[in-house]
Amino acid sequence: MDPRADVRLPKPTMIARHGLPHLVEATIIPAVLFLVVLHLSSFTFAALAALAWEFAAVSRRVAAKQRIPALLVLSSVGLTVRTAVAIISGSAFIYFLQPVIVAGVVGMMFLLSALSPRPLVHRLARDFCPLPPGVTALPGVRRLFLGLTLLWAAVNLGNSAFTYWLLTSQTTDVFVAVRGITGTALPVVATLVTVAWSWRVAGREGLRAARPV
Repeated sequence: MDPRADVRLPKPTMIARHGLPHLVEATIIPAVLFLVVLHLSSFTFAALAALAWEFAAVSRRVAAKQRIPALLVLSSVGLTVRTAVAIISGSAFIYFLQPVIVAGVVGMMFLLSALSPRPLVHRLARDFCPLPPGVTALPGVRRLFLGLTLLWAAVNLGNSAFTYWLLTSQTTDVFVAVRGITGTALPVVATLVTVAWSWRVAGREGLRAARPV
């Protein structure tokens, strides 16, 4: 039986409703917690508070034997590295070096996962757009997951390399200005490519947006 027969790709609004809680838990809450504790205490305690939230979220799922969202795994690893570097840093260079390290680590996670049967984008898709195993096993969808995993590996590793070059060759003012632009523009462009590529494959594989109920 064709696994696509009764499958309809969810609308973007449905994907947002499913993925937004994971995004809030993994990124927004730690950021808000960091700012609140920073206002009340010190940078070190703020960083540790954000990291404690991530560990608590992971531990809660482990204790309940629930699946840990891939987005939460990524954010936990990245924040762990960033917090460790922040605590031992005593210079502006080391502080600004943190995004380089985080992007490099995340990029390597994407790249290494491309060698596994389930690339990282395959796991992330479960956080935002759950699909039946029959659909995720389709050759076209599997190639999509692999291609997107390599895309995001390149985005993160390229971002890491460019940021390091910028940090070591430009003044602090130039670094902050350019980094602010590229740090936003590059992920946005990669996200647009991801969406366009996914919809193209969805059309080729016979997956359509869900009809309103």
